[in-house]
Amino acid sequence: MSTFVIYAIGFLILLAGLIYGAVLLGVATQWIVVGALVLLGLGIAMGVGKTRTKDVPSE
Repeated sequence: MSTFVIYAIGFLILLAGLIYGAVLLGVATQWIVVGALVLLGLGIAMGVGKTRTKDVPSE
């Protein structure tokens, strides 16, 4: 399993927990969806940035 997949699975578990907590708090569904989409985009961007391999300089 690649590092990005492990990172993505962990982030999805975190996101699910935050969504569940927001539902329990009674946050409106539209705001839960907006927050989840923003966090999902942020998580993908962070995952790619942390797990991509560095470019080898060409000679």
